[in-house]
Amino acid sequence: MTTVPTRAPQRAAASKADGPGHRRKVTRSKERPNWLAGLTSILWLAIVFVPIYWIVITSFKSQSRYYQENPFAPPSEPTLANYRLVIESDFVQYFINSVIVTVGAVVPAVLVSFMAAYAIVRGGRSRLLRWTNSLFLMGLAIPLQATIIPIYLIIIQLGLYDSLMALILPSIAFHIPLSVLVLSNFIRDVPKELFDSMRIDGATEGGMLWRLAFPLTRPAVVTVTIYNALQIWNGFLLPLILTQSPDKRTLPLALWSFQGQYSINVPAVLASVVLTTLPILFLYVVGRRQLLSGLTVGFGK
Repeated sequence: MTTVPTRAPQRAAASKADGPGHRRKVTRSKERPNWLAGLTSILWLAIVFVPIYWIVITSFKSQSRYYQENPFAPPSEPTLANYRLVIESDFVQYFINSVIVTVGAVVPAVLVSFMAAYAIVRGGRSRLLRWTNSLFLMGLAIPLQATIIPIYLIIIQLGLYDSLMALILPSIAFHIPLSVLVLSNFIRDVPKELFDSMRIDGATEGGMLWRLAFPLTRPAVVTVTIYNALQIWNGFLLPLILTQSPDKRTLPLALWSFQGQYSINVPAVLASVVLTTLPILFLYVVGRRQLLSGLTVGFGK
């Protein structure tokens, strides 16, 4: 009885012999650097970093040194005179006004938006809540510039012109629609079974709102809070139209006045820019983890 020779050992030996080389080829192809992406990243980093570097180093130069030295060279004689000049020009008052307007608008806007989003999601098929949600979505299509004249007339009729409350109320109204849209999408991702189990345990709607929905959607709440704070902190149109007194200015409007007051003293203007940016940078450092988790949640699903 003759046996047919098989080539399995030969194929195994060949694959064993060719395997390391084959694996090396695959590994080399996978480890091939993407030069185009690397160069693009370096170019983008330079575009972002160079203006920031120039602003920071220029703010430590004196006015005379600014015109004598290379604009991109570090200051040969660093000085804090520009920061001292800006702080002495009522910068603290402008900073306090910006904090009052930002906190006074962000906190009510986020609270109202969170409760409205919870009611819209948990309200089921209520016609009133559907109309309310549609009204919020319509608010996204109305830009601030298109309503600045009606807002100006309403603020005058209410007797709030040239006050910080004239900045807080419109800011709350214009930041609720987007906040409701974002928070309602996050609350919909909370499993319905969790609400049902808490309902069986005797929890009220308020208890489920703050003890279940709020902890599970905290990244979204932080994301909305930081986004709204950035928009209100950098707002320029409302302070320009609705305030007049110098003691009611916010930081963006104060920067504009610094530019007019120190039109030649460029280092002083840039020092005010640095001082204005520091609170926003601090807010990002504190809430960056929650912000990133709120922005990236759902991408892995």
